[in-house]
Amino acid sequence: MGILEGKKGLVLGLANDKSIAWGVAQACKREGAELGFNYLGEQLEKRVRPLAEKVDAKLIESLDVSDDAQLDAFFAKVKEQWGELDFMVHSIAFANKDALRNPFSHATRADFQLALDISAYSFIACAQRAAPLMKEGGSMLTMTYLGAERAVPGYGMMGVAKAALEASTRYLAQDLGTQGIRVNAISAGPIRTLAASAVGDFRKLMEKSARGSMLGRNVSQNEVGNTTAYLLSDMASGVSGEVHYVDAGFHVGAGDPGIE
Repeated sequence: MGILEGKKGLVLGLANDKSIAWGVAQACKREGAELGFNYLGEQLEKRVRPLAEKVDAKLIESLDVSDDAQLDAFFAKVKEQWGELDFMVHSIAFANKDALRNPFSHATRADFQLALDISAYSFIACAQRAAPLMKEGGSMLTMTYLGAERAVPGYGMMGVAKAALEASTRYLAQDLGTQGIRVNAISAGPIRTLAASAVGDFRKLMEKSARGSMLGRNVSQNEVGNTTAYLLSDMASGVSGEVHYVDAGFHVGAGDPGIE
């Protein structure tokens, strides 16, 4: 019996088979969970639906997390199909490419608002709607990166958004803890995903991360998925408000995560 046997949960933000969310989905399925997914637009549906079906998902619905009406409709469908929810994984982030490639000091108000809305506030918005479905307690988890606490070249705008996301994780954990709901974040090392392609000189960042990590390598989406499954399960019943690092130990070293 898997550690998520009998549990129902959402994996939000799957884009393709290179996504961290795909590693999460595979691990959760292996551990016995029934999964639901979202997609954004027809193009992503063509990628997401076949993957979701590979893990026997029946709940696969459209959702733009920047639209409150769509959020309401999506979670209404979750309630209609499942009644209750045991966990939610938020693996969603976005910033305009120019906002990442230009110096952070050139950030526009519109780009700042967009990055924080999609990358940080969307976790809060989803949590608001998921919490009432977690009648016996539950677990919520989001994905962050070391650029939230260190200035990583090429990551500027997203680093600020991830810092807001990490703070949101702690305050959600405080608010929802009285309902038996745990809220955590995973800070994954650099992984070559669709989103990562927007980060300048990402290849150099990965090389430096591997050299500077305690294990002398980078991590895989499957390793992040395994840790996620643990944090969602009852085995982590005493863990909340944490940023849990899955980066081969890079964050505890003295090295600079930059790419010079």
